[in-house]
Order: sequence, then structure tokens, then C-alpha cells
Amino acid sequence: MKKIIFSIGLVLLYACADRSQGQRHADDRGVRVEEECVVLAADSPIRERIKTQSIHFSDYQAAFTTSGVVQAIPTGYAEIASPFAGRIVKSFVRLGQQVVPGSPVFSISSPSFFETGKAYYQAKQEMELALKSLNREKDLLRNNVGVAKEVEEAEVNYELRKKDYENALAALSVFQIEPEKMTLGQPLVITSPIAGEIVKNNIVIGQYIKEDAGPLALVADLNKVWVVAHVKEKDIPLIRRLNRADIRLMAVPDTVFSGTVYHVSELLDEETRSVEVIIECDNRDRRLKPFMYGTVQLTDTPSRALVIPTSAILQREDDCYVLVRESEDRYRKVRISVSSSDERQTVVSSGLGDGDEVVTEGAFYLIDAR
Repeated sequence: MKKIIFSIGLVLLYACADRSQGQRHADDRGVRVEEECVVLAADSPIRERIKTQSIHFSDYQAAFTTSGVVQAIPTGYAEIASPFAGRIVKSFVRLGQQVVPGSPVFSISSPSFFETGKAYYQAKQEMELALKSLNREKDLLRNNVGVAKEVEEAEVNYELRKKDYENALAALSVFQIEPEKMTLGQPLVITSPIAGEIVKNNIVIGQYIKEDAGPLALVADLNKVWVVAHVKEKDIPLIRRLNRADIRLMAVPDTVFSGTVYHVSELLDEETRSVEVIIECDNRDRRLKPFMYGTVQLTDTPSRALVIPTSAILQREDDCYVLVRESEDRYRKVRISVSSSDERQTVVSSGLGDGDEVVTEGAFYLIDAR
């Protein structure tokens, strides 16, 4: 029994000795730990390595950079193709020419178009004849020389012919052909649906075009263009209030183009794990060319925020915290929440207040001392 008590006593003696040595080591460095605080002695060698900074609310603009590509705005871009197979007989445009809606682009001689026009005129004539027949039967019935059954048959016939006419008219409308401007037997004139500039012209007089042929001309309004940027999934929270962007193109790296955020996609690309951000830019000087590549710096609207140097932030697992100077020699660990961050600055959303003094350099020595 005495042997057991003696052994326990030795263990406690060694434990106390180790603890005493650890405390002496801390005392030698001039550091004392009190719960969530670190206290430095007046002669601590760590003191000279600690740098602090008072923080205050200030105007802050969140910004980050991503890649982007210039694109024509879809509503200001039109591919001009022939709706029918046939042979090109005339071109009305040249590259760089400005056009307006309805401007002729080229004309084509097409048997299919002739047949479509013929079907339209025939349907129109039959509908007009059916209407005359219906009116005649109604007039006879009012004068007691007609039969009600024949009026009903005339009404049915008229409705059928009217439907045929509407279908023929719809067929022309699909190809943007105005019946009142159409002359049977004349070539079909293809017009531009939008205002803009001829940016591509593959029209060759005499060339035979198949029904499935691609566009022969491209019209684009390039006074404004889009720059499409892709923002990674981790940065999505930062773009909710973005409204301005600065673009630098590889072709003209020394020039900064300004734009405004037009749309942020609601869909995440599964392959790239990014969302599409569309920036609208003024391009009246035509320096932004579709498919040019560059970098996009997205910038938030200025707002009052509590900003600290990013170097002041310490991490432990999923938590962020800083060391706040409470007095000349006393530093307290404070857990914080951040809303946005870059290499230099971080916006603190909770945990700190205006005027707090945080450790910006040397926090490692205090944490290591603990």
C-alpha cells in the first residue's frame, strides 16, 4: 500500500515539475495567457514584432477579376438567308453598308417561291368567289326565291376557302413576304429585318442556293455589344450587387473599356461550375470586335463598410478571428464574420466595431505563445 502511494506521489511530482517548467518558459518570453486573452510583459521580446491598426467604417467597393469574350447582342444580330431554293439574280449591299428594317439585301429567282405566290393568289381568288356566291344566295333568300339549305352550303364553302386563304397568307408571313408588294413571276427580294451594318457578305450573283443553305449575309448593330464573363461558383455571393465592370482586351491591353452589368444568369454551368455575367458596353467607336478575349474586373457599388487588412485574419477550422488590442499589453481573440475579401482588404460583417485596434502583423507569435 505504501509502495502504491509513493508511486502516485512521484507521478504528481513530475507533472507539477513539467507544468512549472512550461510556465517558466512562458514567463521567459514575457507572455501570460488568460482565457481568451494574451498579456505581454513590458520587457517581452515579442512586443517589437507586433503591429496594430485602428479600423474604421469607410467607402468600400468589392471587386474581382475574371475572363470575358465580346459578343454581338442577339437582338441586334441577324443572319440573312433565302427561304427558298433558287438562283441569286441581284445583290443590293456591300460590306460595311448601313441598312434599316426592310432594306433589300439580295433577290432570288425561285420556282418554289413562284408556286407559293401562285397558291396565295389562287386561294385569294377562290375565297372572293365563295364570298360572292354566299352573298348571292343570301339575297335570293331575302327575296323568297332562294333556299335556306343552299345558303348554308355557301357559308360552309366560304369558310373553307377563307381558311385556305389564311393558310396561304401565313406561309408568306413566315418568310416575311408582304403580299401587297409581291408580283407574280418576279424574283423574291430578301430584306433585312433589323437596322445595322453588313458585317458578312457571301452573296454571289448567279449562285444556286439550296433550301438548307446557310446565311448569305450577316447584319449586326454593333453600337452596343456584350462582354460575357464567367464567374466561378465560389464567387457568386460577390456578384449580387455588382453594377459596373472594367474590361481590358488582349488586343488593346492599355485601354480600359467601361460597361454595366446587364444580366446575371440564374443557371450554373455544370461543367465549368460558373455562372454567366453579361456586361453591356458602348461601342460606337467600333473598337470592341465580336469574339475578342480579355479580362473583366467587376466592381460593386460603393457602400460604408468596416474594412480590415486581410493579413489580420487568422483561421481555425471553419472560423475566422482576429486579435484585438484592449490595452497597452493585452490582446483578445475575437471571432468575426466576413462578407467579401481580396488580397489586400476584407469586409467584416460582424464581430468588430468602429475604432477597434487589430493586430495586422506578428499575430503568429502571440498564437504560438499560447
